[in-house]
Amino acid sequence: MLNNQFPGTAPSQLGVRPSAELAQRLLTHAFGWMFAGLLLTAGVAAAVQGSATLTGFAYRNILLLFIGQLAIVFVISGAIQRINATVALGLFFLYAATLGLTVGLIVQAYTTGSVAVAFVSSAAMFGAAAIYGATTRRSLANLGGILFMGLIGLLVAIVLNLFLQSSAISWLISIVGVVIFTALTAYDVQRIENGDIAAATGSLEKGAVIGALRLYLDFINLFFFLLRLTGSRR
Repeated sequence: MLNNQFPGTAPSQLGVRPSAELAQRLLTHAFGWMFAGLLLTAGVAAAVQGSATLTGFAYRNILLLFIGQLAIVFVISGAIQRINATVALGLFFLYAATLGLTVGLIVQAYTTGSVAVAFVSSAAMFGAAAIYGATTRRSLANLGGILFMGLIGLLVAIVLNLFLQSSAISWLISIVGVVIFTALTAYDVQRIENGDIAAATGSLEKGAVIGALRLYLDFINLFFFLLRLTGSRR
């Protein structure tokens, strides 16, 4: 159990860091669950690709899937201190599975080659950002507010462009999205390693689930924006 004696204050802000062994455990658990979630998403997406029944189900329920996915993320993030780690992990895998249905639909619109290029590119950028976040001695804490405002602006731009249908704005949104989620990867990795997320949730296990969710979202969004930016449609 990791108790924060100063509510609202991250351990790293107080100059407190976990031991090297604990930091490694935090990263290992978070990345382990993240990769498991990605494998589940990829498996469901592949099933959608090979099944007309699953494809039809996903198309008919796309709005319900979107609302359900948002609800799951809000429940995990908002109720993490009131639910146990097993329930949180189950919800995370439920989210990963339902997102696999959405991913399966999206990649159908692009050529196989461009999907592969986007995946390899996102994996390389994610990996580089994660390594930087884990090894840099520079504190990335000040990026939190900037990145949050960037996300808000990005969401507003996406909604507006639904009405404007501007290819130039869409291209710009994709570039900004790639930059934001690359930076968020480094930021989140550092917060996991510093013990900030575990301290906020009250335990290593819960911290690992929240850390996995954040890393998963960073990677998935990075992949989506790169696919929009570089992908060739069928």
